[in-house]
Amino acid sequence: MKRSSPLLAWVLLYSCTLVFHNGKCCAGDWASWFGPERNGHAAKDESLPSHFTATPTPDWKIKVGGGFSSPVVQGGELAYFDENGEREILHLVSAKDGKEIWKLDVAEKIEDEWGAGPRSTPILTETRIYATSGNGEFRCVERKTGKVIWQKSFEKDYQVKFLGSKAQEGTSSRRGNNGSPLLFDDKIVLPVGSTAGATLVCFNAENGTEIWRMGNEEAAYSSAIMGTVSGERQIIYLNADALVGVLPAKGKEIWRVPLKTNAKRHASTPQLIGDMVVVSSHTFGVQTFHIKKIGSEWKIEKGWTNPEKINLSTLVRVDNTLYGQGGNKNFVAINVATGKLLWSAPGFGKENSSTIAVQQRLISLTDEGILYLLAANPEKYDELGQIQICGKNWNFPAFANQHLYVRDNRELASYNLGNLK
Repeated sequence: MKRSSPLLAWVLLYSCTLVFHNGKCCAGDWASWFGPERNGHAAKDESLPSHFTATPTPDWKIKVGGGFSSPVVQGGELAYFDENGEREILHLVSAKDGKEIWKLDVAEKIEDEWGAGPRSTPILTETRIYATSGNGEFRCVERKTGKVIWQKSFEKDYQVKFLGSKAQEGTSSRRGNNGSPLLFDDKIVLPVGSTAGATLVCFNAENGTEIWRMGNEEAAYSSAIMGTVSGERQIIYLNADALVGVLPAKGKEIWRVPLKTNAKRHASTPQLIGDMVVVSSHTFGVQTFHIKKIGSEWKIEKGWTNPEKINLSTLVRVDNTLYGQGGNKNFVAINVATGKLLWSAPGFGKENSSTIAVQQRLISLTDEGILYLLAANPEKYDELGQIQICGKNWNFPAFANQHLYVRDNRELASYNLGNLK
């Protein structure tokens, strides 16, 4: 067990990233990568205990296979993606007791020196599940039955092949498809990563008809977000070589920031704060860009840079502070306006941790399976408790209805954090 020494207000920055088939995002759900608004915040009506006093007993626990994909929860059901030694399998289970409803064989298992299994996190709606395997097999699945409605293959349809460690750079062809789909209106955008005009591809979410394709860069590990800048709704995506803004109706690129980095290992999800986009990298640290439309032209102004070399994690904003895993086994707080490092707490995880904001508190799951409860305090590291909750992992948990759903490469479990009050 690690040290326990000292070391939201909710801001709606953009309209909901995920628009489900019933036209609503549901409070209390965690139905896609990085939460209901794809910004690391739980639903507004969620809460956390004041302290962690003891490790809770799981409501349920089931055995799972390998993979870095994260669980998602919506309407009392949970979807997860793993591998069984040979194949990558999509599962739907009851969020109440973990009992399996159905499972679907999606694709051949991928594996590299970091592990085996799917990387991308599915999207769960009231009627569908959208999921991408490690080698780029995409499936739109009927939620009730597990029947495939439509499908795409990045290799067969767009000539993007998973090469594993034979690839020389840190793109999806080397480590598998990590970027999660982006669902909005009646469309879904996939980070296909073809250098022949299909970095991003947009489909009709109902029937799979291609609507547009754009870009000539490979996909990295990042996931796209939807935001509004200067009154213009747009997709913001960090690919292997650049940060770009794309109009969602026709796939037109409207602005671009080249970001050439070592190994093209862009993993963090961009965050939009007003007109400022925040990204991070093991090469350049935390970097901000101000995006503005002046007349008919888009202007990009480089903002502050913080040298904290954040590799895999995405920072979470609460009020005027960004919180999350730093670049040197530490947990950091960075001022949003200036980029100043407010404090750094050492001895926190190894490579990665997953941080969720719940009003004015944070929960952060390290890659060693320790869950920390923290106050979102810009003045100091303010720990409210820690518990060993799972094994080693790079899987972002889901938090819905005060339940934390965590997985590693052996087990998936549900914990009621409300019982710790």
